[in-house]
Amino acid sequence: MTTHRVHHRSTTVRGYEIHYREAGPKDAPVLLLLHGFPSSSHMFRELIPLLADGYRVIAPDHLGFGRSATPSAAEFRYTFEELASITGEFTERLGLARYALYIQDYGAPIGLRLALAHPERVTAIVTQNGNAYEDGLGAEAWAPVLALIAERNERTEAAVREISSPDGIRWQYLHGVPEDQHDLVSPDAYERDAADMARPGQSEIQLDLISDYGSNFALYPAFHAYFRESRVPLLAVWGGHDEIFVPAGALAFRRDLPKAEIHLLPTGHFALETHGAQIAALMRDFLGRTVGAGAGEQ
Repeated sequence: MTTHRVHHRSTTVRGYEIHYREAGPKDAPVLLLLHGFPSSSHMFRELIPLLADGYRVIAPDHLGFGRSATPSAAEFRYTFEELASITGEFTERLGLARYALYIQDYGAPIGLRLALAHPERVTAIVTQNGNAYEDGLGAEAWAPVLALIAERNERTEAAVREISSPDGIRWQYLHGVPEDQHDLVSPDAYERDAADMARPGQSEIQLDLISDYGSNFALYPAFHAYFRESRVPLLAVWGGHDEIFVPAGALAFRRDLPKAEIHLLPTGHFALETHGAQIAALMRDFLGRTVGAGAGEQ
């Protein structure tokens, strides 16, 4: 198997620097990896090399995350619509005419907005705890977020700020992971995310985004219609112990995509930390059957 180095690159969209990781042959089918909260393309650090022999793998940091520019909330309107628009312009700047999507957490509403705008560009979807159904919302985890969406004030903001705290971020990485597998979760991952969330201005950025999450709920019917009309091939590789986006959210895809392939893995929200090799193998099989390429096929 050919080893492809991961390149750390950047481009400019609307005057903002967007950092991205890229590996694989330039002429291979494109796989666009969209990360969630509170992470960055760092979450794909081990997955990218496992797929780059057969795919051109590209993983951007969303604006406001990771190594991408972080304009203040006063300068940029942090909404999911705007992040999706930036991401769409990013794909066009790189000349990505067609691509398979990997969506996780925040990456789901961003990626599915791309699909609504240009369904002809999306060859397949891999969703790893990337939700598109009310069924997937864990009641306890979502209670403070729903309260913020309903009314943004000091009390509801304080409760949501805990989600971005070091303890809150560590919980997101470790909850649902069997205790004997905690040592598979790299502390570098959640400590890096915590450091990013502690940067000046991040509190306002994240509050704006989380309070805008209701705009995603409003698009759920459009997402479902897209699934039914496009019949896009979909693989759900889901941390089955996730309390943020619960397994019912994975199973719900079959309502609109009866042929959706669904795997519930015995882990939590950041399933790549413990099951990266298994997810890569499932993706290779799925993508090989739906979009072509794979190991040794370029």
